[in-house]
Amino acid sequence: MRFCFVTTFYPPYSTGGDAVAVQRLARELTRQGHSVTVVHDLDAFAALNRPVLPDAPHPDDGIDVVSLSSPLGIVSPLIVQQTGRPVVHRKRLRSLLDDGGFDVVNFHNSSLMGGPGIFGFGGSALRVYTAHEHWLVCPTHILWRYKREVCPARQCIRCQLSYRRPPQLWRLTGLMESSSRAIDVFIAMSVFSRAKHREFGFSRDMVVVPPGGGTPFSGVDGPSPHPRPYFFFSGRLEIGKGLQTVLPVLKDLPGVDLLVAGSGSLEAQLQSKGGDQVVFLGQLPPHSLDPYYRHAVATVVPSLNYETFGLVLVESLRCGTPVIARDIGPFPDIVAKSSGGLLYRTDNELLDAMKRFAGDRDFGRQLGERGRHAFESHWQDSVTAGVYLKTVERAKSTARSSSPA
Repeated sequence: MRFCFVTTFYPPYSTGGDAVAVQRLARELTRQGHSVTVVHDLDAFAALNRPVLPDAPHPDDGIDVVSLSSPLGIVSPLIVQQTGRPVVHRKRLRSLLDDGGFDVVNFHNSSLMGGPGIFGFGGSALRVYTAHEHWLVCPTHILWRYKREVCPARQCIRCQLSYRRPPQLWRLTGLMESSSRAIDVFIAMSVFSRAKHREFGFSRDMVVVPPGGGTPFSGVDGPSPHPRPYFFFSGRLEIGKGLQTVLPVLKDLPGVDLLVAGSGSLEAQLQSKGGDQVVFLGQLPPHSLDPYYRHAVATVVPSLNYETFGLVLVESLRCGTPVIARDIGPFPDIVAKSSGGLLYRTDNELLDAMKRFAGDRDFGRQLGERGRHAFESHWQDSVTAGVYLKTVERAKSTARSSSPA
């Protein structure tokens, strides 16, 4: 089949796991003989990540990548954010999607590509929307109200102002609901995320298809990237990711360090509080993370906000390294399915879990090995792509059977 993936961010012009998941699926479909075109927006990346990276060649992986940009620069995605419609790139997107002869047009993170106003593009192709975030029901995407708490109920305008973003007044209209009728199938990343969408008023059914966490780990164990035992954290350095809650715990673990991969608005503040036990590695490309996962005592995932999945968890399990995750969102399902880690709710429980892994490495290896087997059964790219393709085929059959003769 011929696929077109429409996504705001795509590597190397990305910083989050959603773009990595899109790339992994695109590459796996290509490996299986399908054709994939990816359309993404350079101006959106520049708007959120100045200065923009210089032009970088995309890898020769068989994927046709179309990078959109405009002389208006960051004004272009701002117009989309405010209107919920593709304005600057409307004609180009209409031509690409309607006339490209695609079998499937999959909108991924399309919030700054065209908002819901792009959902009707695609000609006769099957239209799929994959909810990498909670953007369908949340203007800030992450259900993290006022930058300080998980969202129990909507107070969207005040919340957007707390993020210093102009309110999306189009959300007060029926644009999202009317545009969503053009989508044939909605995909949620987890059972938890599907339930949250429903709780916050999204009325369409969603099919659960988890993202791929990579291919089975086959790396040869080399030397550890760090001279002392360490725990590992990978993610954006923002308050919702919860790294600030881990740093005080380290003082009770004098023989163990914490390695941190990522960047964000809290980077300088966290570095000032980290102390000698914390090593900040900066933003690392996904392909360079394996040694850090592999040699860690455990990977700590302390997120405070609702994730749609837990890509860091399955990436760690892929390398045979157990996880310590906060008991929130989709994390309990991943830990239960893998038997590859421990959950915690309080700082004391986090400390107990870290002490147990640091003091009993055989226990950690046992859980890590369970997690690695679970990864190969549930979350490697070929498995999740198979679930995705079955979902697409079912949706195509349903569309054919419901069409008038």
